[in-house]
Amino acid sequence: MKKFGRSEGEARPQVHDGPSVALLTVRVAMAASAIVGIAYVVIAVAVAVIVSGNLTADVDGHLIQALDTQSIGRPGGLPDIGQQPPGFDPGRQDPRGLPVLLWKVGADGTAVSQGLNPLALPAADTSVSAPTTVSIGGASYRVAGTVVDSQRYVVAQSMDAVSSTVSTLLVAEIGIGCALLIVVFLGALAIGRRVALPIERARQRQLEFTADASHELRTPLSVIEAQTSLALARKRDGAWDANAFGRIDTELKRTRHLVDDMLWLARFDSTGGQPDAEPVDVGVLAAQTADRFGAVAEARHQTLTVHSASGSDGSIVTAPPEWLDRLLGVLLDNACKYSPDGGTIAVTVAGDGRRVRLTVDDSGPGIPIEDRSRVFDRFRRATDAPGGAGLGLAIADAIVRASGGRWTIGSSAAGGASVSVSWPRSVSGRRETHAAG
Repeated sequence: MKKFGRSEGEARPQVHDGPSVALLTVRVAMAASAIVGIAYVVIAVAVAVIVSGNLTADVDGHLIQALDTQSIGRPGGLPDIGQQPPGFDPGRQDPRGLPVLLWKVGADGTAVSQGLNPLALPAADTSVSAPTTVSIGGASYRVAGTVVDSQRYVVAQSMDAVSSTVSTLLVAEIGIGCALLIVVFLGALAIGRRVALPIERARQRQLEFTADASHELRTPLSVIEAQTSLALARKRDGAWDANAFGRIDTELKRTRHLVDDMLWLARFDSTGGQPDAEPVDVGVLAAQTADRFGAVAEARHQTLTVHSASGSDGSIVTAPPEWLDRLLGVLLDNACKYSPDGGTIAVTVAGDGRRVRLTVDDSGPGIPIEDRSRVFDRFRRATDAPGGAGLGLAIADAIVRASGGRWTIGSSAAGGASVSVSWPRSVSGRRETHAAG
């Protein structure tokens, strides 16, 4: 038994389509990375602002605490230069290791450094009260001032620690952000390709199906057009007209069969839905199908036999009956078509462990080993013999895969093809959940 369709050496019609799914996947991954990147920048900036604000508030707290230390419990206010009041050291270190600097502002607005303070306070900052960030000696400081007993004092603390912490945080955020974007891009690319792979395959198959269908329909339509044109151009000739109409009839039947097969596959591909499945006795169905093909086999003096284990639960599977009927029709049609006159076709239904196996053997030319991996491809011919369009076994393969079956292709004892399908056996109307072999 051989499969009709596009011949082995015939090139597939070229399919032209839009951007590949791979390119679209890259674009989607880039878009996802851009969205994540924008969100990350917003969050990173917000975190940096919050951290900077908290650290600055901490510095302000130290400055306010220093000012309170100078005045609380001391009715006379701060002492003159050089004295060290209890509880306050103008050069002391805060808990983070940064000195709190002190200036005493005179009546003329001149700021005099106190204690260990080596810096000069700019005149513009001597009147400061609330904590403010200023530049002293080319560095950033946070300063605050107060008046104690008509005497103004100003304290300051370096912002180097705050700047260093924020800089370290920004560097870390940039590094983490770059790594995150790379991970997001590669992850989105991998997931996108994985998700898009079946879509791309389905799209490609649809494009190829359309191109192949157009190619296959061209031949019968060309024959019909040629015969019609000749019939209209010449005088009436009974014998010639009968021959022409015979060819037209043959091509019309071939076209109708091809269109029916294409419509079936198109519905199957688009919906993927399975009709209601029910327990089916494969042995009984094989006998009924063989009875329909009995006249075909008899016309060519072929011997068609059926051996089955019907009458018991041993050959019952759960599947749509109309699907299995079409599957058997395809297998028997091919077997009868490619077996020679006087050949044999044997249909066997038997148990195979926890599975039911249907086997169709014929005495035809068989299927070469190198062609067996491609025998179910759509529109593929193994021979140049006239006949179908190569969709029969493609339909059969779709039915087998959708119904949970498995194919086995080999050679029959008569030297022809041996095609087997096995399904999980059903017991009392239920399909067994585990299958052997």
